[in-house]
Amino acid sequence: MTESLSLGRIFGVRVGINWSVLVIFGLITLGLAGGSFPELYPGYSGLVYLAAGLGAGIVFFLSLLAHELSHAIVARRNGVAVEGITLWLFGGVAKLEGEPGDPGAELRIAGVGPLVSVVAAVLFGVVAALLALAGIAELTMGIFVWLAGINVILAVFNLAPAAPLDGGRILRAVLWQVWGDRRRAGTAAARAGQVFGWFLIGLGIFLFVGGAGLGGIWLAFIGWFLTTAARVEEEQAQARDLLAGVRVRDVMTPDPVTVPAGITVAELLDDYIFRSRHSTFPLVDSWGGFAGLVTLSRVKFVPPDQRGSIRAHQIACPPAEVPVAHPDELLLELLPRMAGCSDGRAVVLVGDRIVGIVSPVDVARQFEVAGLRSSPSGEPI
Repeated sequence: MTESLSLGRIFGVRVGINWSVLVIFGLITLGLAGGSFPELYPGYSGLVYLAAGLGAGIVFFLSLLAHELSHAIVARRNGVAVEGITLWLFGGVAKLEGEPGDPGAELRIAGVGPLVSVVAAVLFGVVAALLALAGIAELTMGIFVWLAGINVILAVFNLAPAAPLDGGRILRAVLWQVWGDRRRAGTAAARAGQVFGWFLIGLGIFLFVGGAGLGGIWLAFIGWFLTTAARVEEEQAQARDLLAGVRVRDVMTPDPVTVPAGITVAELLDDYIFRSRHSTFPLVDSWGGFAGLVTLSRVKFVPPDQRGSIRAHQIACPPAEVPVAHPDELLLELLPRMAGCSDGRAVVLVGDRIVGIVSPVDVARQFEVAGLRSSPSGEPI
C-alpha cells in the first residue's frame, strides 16, 4: 500500500498515510458523532458531538500508529531493516526489508503490536475510570471508554491465527520453531489466513442478509482483503524457498551501459537507446559516480519538442531513491526494496563502481530456473 502523504519520521521510521485513511476516519467520526455518542450521552449540541467524534478518531489513529511503530522498532532491534509505515483503510502496515532470522525474532516482532494495543486499552480504561470518579462530563468519559474498547478489538482481531495478521505471524513463529522449516510454517499460516478470510466473507454475507446492512458488507470486504493478502503470503513463502541462497550476482545483468548525466534526452535516444537493446541506463557524473537511473518509461513522458533541452539527470530516478545492492547480498534481502521510481530496478555497486543491474525480468527468469531445478521429474512446474 503506497503512501499519499508523508508525515515525516518518528524514532527514525518514515511514516506516511494513504488517502483511504480519510474514508475510515470519516466513518468513525460520523458514526460516533451522529450515532453512538448522542444515543449513549444525550443532551449535547451537534457541534460538541462532532468535536468528540473528531477527537476520538484522531486519538485512535495515534494508538494505531503506536501499534505499527512498535513492530518497526522491535524489528530494527532484531536486525530487520524497516522501509517505513503506512496508515491506510484497514489500519496500518510496517514495511520490513527482509525476514526475521529466527522464530524468536518473528515472535517478538509480531507480538509487540497487540501488546501495545492492550496497554493502550488499559491506559484509556484507567483514564475513563478516573474521569467517572471525578464526575467529569459523561461524554468526555465516553470518548476514553470507546478508545479502550476499540483498542481491545484491535488487539483481539490482530491475534487471530491467520496471516497476514499479527496472530498469523505468531502462528508462523510457533510452527517454525516446532517444524524447523520457515517455508512450511509460512505456508500453513497463510492458508489459515485464507480460511479465516473466507469465514469472514461468509459471516458478512449472512449478517447482511439478516439485516445488518453496511456492517455485513464491511465484514465481507475485510474478509476478501484478508483472503487476497493471505494468498500473496503463501506465494511469498514459496518464493523464499525457491530463492533461498541465491545472491544478487547470480541474477544481475553485469556491466551495464552507463550514460553521462548531463546529456540531453535527444542524445540519450540517439546514442544509447536506439543503438542498444537495454531499457535501463545508470547515469554517471563527471567523476564516474552513480548519478541516477533512467528507464524507457521515464523517457516516454518527455514531449518530443523538449528532448533537445531536457537533460537526462532531470528525468532520472535520483540516486537516493534507487535500490542499491552488493553482488554478494542475498536476492531475498533485495526484493522488498525493488519498488518506487526506479520501476522495479536495482543498481549493483562495488564501492562507487556500477557492476550490474537487477530488473524484474532477471528476477522472473530466476524463478523459472529455480522452479525447474526443484521439479523431481525435471519437468516444468
